[in-house]
Amino acid sequence: MQIHTALEPQHLTSQIDTFVAMAVPKVIALHKRWKREQGSPVITVDGEYTARTWTDWTLGFFIGQALLLYDLTGDAQLLSLGRERTYEWMPSHISHTGVHDHGFNNVSTYGNLRRLILEGRLDAEARELDMCELALKISGAVQAMRYQKTNSGKGYIYSFNGPHSLFADTIRSMRSLVLSHHLGHHLVGEAEVHIDLLRRAFEHALTTAEFNVYYGEGRDTFDVAGRVAHESIFNTNDGQYRCPSTQQGYSPFTTWTRGASWVILGFAELLEYFPHISDEVFAEFDGRQQIEAVFKRVLQVTSDYYIDGYTCADGIPFWDTGAPGLASIGDYRASKSNPYNTYEPVDSSAAAITAQGLIRYGNYLNKTGDDFVAQRYITAGLTVAQTLFAEPYLSSKPQHEGLLLHSVYHHPRGFDRIPSGQTVPCDESSLWGDYHALELALLIKRMAANQYVTFFGQ
Repeated sequence: MQIHTALEPQHLTSQIDTFVAMAVPKVIALHKRWKREQGSPVITVDGEYTARTWTDWTLGFFIGQALLLYDLTGDAQLLSLGRERTYEWMPSHISHTGVHDHGFNNVSTYGNLRRLILEGRLDAEARELDMCELALKISGAVQAMRYQKTNSGKGYIYSFNGPHSLFADTIRSMRSLVLSHHLGHHLVGEAEVHIDLLRRAFEHALTTAEFNVYYGEGRDTFDVAGRVAHESIFNTNDGQYRCPSTQQGYSPFTTWTRGASWVILGFAELLEYFPHISDEVFAEFDGRQQIEAVFKRVLQVTSDYYIDGYTCADGIPFWDTGAPGLASIGDYRASKSNPYNTYEPVDSSAAAITAQGLIRYGNYLNKTGDDFVAQRYITAGLTVAQTLFAEPYLSSKPQHEGLLLHSVYHHPRGFDRIPSGQTVPCDESSLWGDYHALELALLIKRMAANQYVTFFGQ
């Protein structure tokens, strides 16, 4: 990846303004078209959003888009859509015990509304803030119930596949546990046992760091520093780790790039919460410095692998680092990405998620004194954003309902449309890609105004 080292957030504001102006009528029109009985919009097919039954993990992104665009524009219609549909459509997700997606669905809706209320960005009675905070408290506790211990004594929040399964994706749902903890909540289990939600989030993060992330230490034949396994499998009888696996990647021994993107953003966001945690709490994990070192090590190897190991020169990755067609492309890292190549699809959604994670990680390093390294990650994230907010990734055609083109959902299972005349999926959008492009836009716009925004507030 060729980092544009002179980039500053202010350099992207014009591109972001164009992106936002394009997004507003599309999001409003999609909300007017979509009915709850249709399920949740997931991906576009020939430019039109459709549902795709697997788990209902994108509804929060759909509604959250309207709230992010309100934040960016002040358009009251968007606030009304986001507000009303959060309260009408999202309550069942607060108590959804069957998924690992609470950070996606509930923080993107109730969390954004809470933040806007606290920022004084909307008129709200105290009871509305109380309602949002109660929803977030319960969501974090419910998510924490999907808990399985390993033989080390530490556990993880298991995926919808069952107690044996630890997904890389789930690290970003740890913000639901952290936010619930931040609001003073805890989970009460059998025999009135009080369960610390922050501790459970940290256990999950440490287990993910140990088993889903690789450090180039010879753990297996394909142990490349920064490689991420989408899924780790455990024996539920004795808690022993058994093997890597994948649901949406090419193989257990390569990196599904969106899985790596969740790790980069998820760990970076957790680091941002560290200043709010007392040394007494960190003492349970052998001290603040030790757990911070684990998180920073994860972010260093995964971020460096993204930047130096597998993206095109403009910062866009293919869908998996081991995708077989890459051997026919040649040195793709030395040239700009081409979503219309004939061998393998790129994934713009992985780029949008990672760009935000890189910027957040760099910002954290800035505050802890490592300015030179911090700037590398911040400008890398801005470089990716500069690519995404322009052709061929900007979905500029009004008739196309997506905002960010060339996103991939599940390539192995053939979920993604291949347009006529093409040999790989392209030209389509996803709700998570669109939503995270808007989160990225908001983050950069706030930074350009010398402000900052996190999942737990300003």
